[in-house]
Amino acid sequence: MLPITCCIIILYFFLIGSFVYGFNKVDIFKITETQNNTLFSIIIPFRNEADNLPDLLESILNLNYTKANFECIFVNDDSCDNSVKIIENHLQNSNINFKVIDNARVSNSPKKDAITTAVKEAKNSWIITTDADCILPANWLSCFNSFIKTHNTACIVAPVTYKNVSGFLEQFQLLDFLSLQGTTMGSFGINKPFMCNGANFAYTKKLFNKLNGFNGNETIASGDDVFFLEKVAKNHPKKLHYLKSEHAIVCTKAQASFKSLIYQRLRWASKASAYKHWFGKLTGVIVLLTNSLLLVLAILFLLNITNFKLLLGFAILKFIIDFILLHKATHFFNQKHSLKYYGLAFLCYPFFSVFIVFISVFKTYKWKDRHFKK
Repeated sequence: MLPITCCIIILYFFLIGSFVYGFNKVDIFKITETQNNTLFSIIIPFRNEADNLPDLLESILNLNYTKANFECIFVNDDSCDNSVKIIENHLQNSNINFKVIDNARVSNSPKKDAITTAVKEAKNSWIITTDADCILPANWLSCFNSFIKTHNTACIVAPVTYKNVSGFLEQFQLLDFLSLQGTTMGSFGINKPFMCNGANFAYTKKLFNKLNGFNGNETIASGDDVFFLEKVAKNHPKKLHYLKSEHAIVCTKAQASFKSLIYQRLRWASKASAYKHWFGKLTGVIVLLTNSLLLVLAILFLLNITNFKLLLGFAILKFIIDFILLHKATHFFNQKHSLKYYGLAFLCYPFFSVFIVFISVFKTYKWKDRHFKK
């Protein structure tokens, strides 16, 4: 058992260590004084988001950017609440250029269909996608504009975090989410990007059309962000960048219940088998093996088959390297207070992650009041 344990922890230590190194390699971007003349089309799919839209719409009204140089395209995915009326009431008397269109469903993925539908309607050269439950920072577009002016780029991944978290369930989600954000930044720093979040993702309309959008991944309900990122990384790696700036951080909401969290993670897990990026697959395998082995060692110790020192040593090494990456991520997102929950979250995470992988093999998931197969 010792050789296997040593091999896996060494792989895991070097993997997470590479993300820590890569995190530091991605420079923090500072906005420079440039004219707000990049033209953006903000695409926001929505389905029954009446509770969340007001906060998003207020943040759009507060964007510090020339109003004539961006448009908002809201894609109604068969909502049955008053989401459309909320959008119209908030924006119709403003100077925001907006439109609400219906989703043209052609595939198994409502969100991919929504984005594709909106891209066809978009008038501007740059597309930015976000979600209806998000809040946008005031200098969001200004930051993207400044980055575009100073970089030879056609695709930009930007940071996302959870807002207003309270209680252990939401703090657990925040720490898990920040570890993914840290991994995302780290992967860019070592030139092996394989993750992003569609709540804050930008690319040129020209690039989207050139790569045929989401063609090839229509059968998978989620993954509008990651699968397009894979295409860009493969075909135009030098045009792909990460925007590491506090002014670009989009805030979204954690899941309110354990059941909704399970469905969310099942949705995320459902696309993993379709990943094409070898490093992304390797990362997933190493992380799964590490968490599984930690559980196996705990069980073997309880059965008096292995000694406590092996379990303790394995856990301490994992605890340390995970903490280093999380510390960097929480510092960047100014959410270091969440680290006080790290110890308990560390104990829970192996059970949670292995459980999600296991049930994803058998269970369907629910998303936006619809049931999807893997």
